[in-house]
Amino acid sequence: MAEVLLFHHAQGLTRGVHAFADFLRANGHIVHTPDLFDGRTFQTLEEGVAHIEESGFDAMRERGHRAADGLPGALVYAGFSFGVMPAQKLAQTRPGARGALLVSACLPVSGEWSFGPWPEGVPVQIHGMDNDPFFAGEGDIDAAREIAATVRAAELFLYPGERHLFADPSLPSYDSDATARLKSRVLEFLGRV
Repeated sequence: MAEVLLFHHAQGLTRGVHAFADFLRANGHIVHTPDLFDGRTFQTLEEGVAHIEESGFDAMRERGHRAADGLPGALVYAGFSFGVMPAQKLAQTRPGARGALLVSACLPVSGEWSFGPWPEGVPVQIHGMDNDPFFAGEGDIDAAREIAATVRAAELFLYPGERHLFADPSLPSYDSDATARLKSRVLEFLGRV
């Protein structure tokens, strides 16, 4: 059993994010789902990103970092898209991380957006669509490939398609086949950490 801190994407803590958390719980894991938007959800990705920009990316990332306060150190940090930002920061900087699950986004381990090198002994699994205009088109796929090539316990899974939030069944971008493979791989990962 793993304990997971799962961060939502830019459209908020949707029914689909809750459904993913419930799937993990049904498979014996403890899952925390902080709401970084205080109950707000957005119909489009653009509306959600506008809300984040208005609030400030750094402020939102720090809010995510504070979501771990009071939780044990031995967590798996998981995030969808925007939620990867706090999940990856915590996995790379908070002592005791058991692993990281990064879906539809990945930050580099060097350069301006980096939290530093990937910590030794912290496994990571990264999932994204190979033609997603955000994941593949904005450089996240390059960051994911760098991590996969340099971190011993890293796995990168690419799915055919161009959908960004493909794993959220409450959104039109949902891809059931890719999500089924993602869920299987995530359960295997959580069984190992």
